[in-house]
Amino acid sequence: MKQPPEQIPALLDGPAVDVSDARELLLGYLEWYREALMRKLDGLSDDQLRTPVEPLGWSPLGLVQHLGWVERRWMCWGFAAQDVIAYPPGGDAEEWTVAPGTSTARLIAAYQAEVTVANSLAAPATLTDKARLGGRFKTPAQAPSLGRILFHLLQEYARHVGHLDIARELIDGQTGE
Repeated sequence: MKQPPEQIPALLDGPAVDVSDARELLLGYLEWYREALMRKLDGLSDDQLRTPVEPLGWSPLGLVQHLGWVERRWMCWGFAAQDVIAYPPGGDAEEWTVAPGTSTARLIAAYQAEVTVANSLAAPATLTDKARLGGRFKTPAQAPSLGRILFHLLQEYARHVGHLDIARELIDGQTGE
């Protein structure tokens, strides 16, 4: 018996199966992973979001905060050469640790703001556009294309969303998609 179309499970994650344009695929998968990050936080209490998961040593919110910094470093400082703070003053420890008193809503909003800025920088550019000089990249030989930067962001998300699957399973037994 055939299933109605609305009940047939998707065979692929990310963009629709008929998408073949490289830019659309890259941006579509990047957005899918950004959304997957948020889906994997769903159902966790505030305490579970903030408590470092052993033996990993970071909390789910710490991972979100880290990915906000990654978006900023690669798109604002890297691609657009904006004069922004690219790393927190306390280095990795501060990047991955949620400061006491920082609300979950504020941290998620800050992350989403970085994503919005990154998307606005990518929107008018082509995949072959090179990063501007003066921020992260000082010479033309160092400056990657937007396509290379977006691909780096995609692999960063894929890796870290996989890490979050492990953290979630350790926290409450939920497994990933």
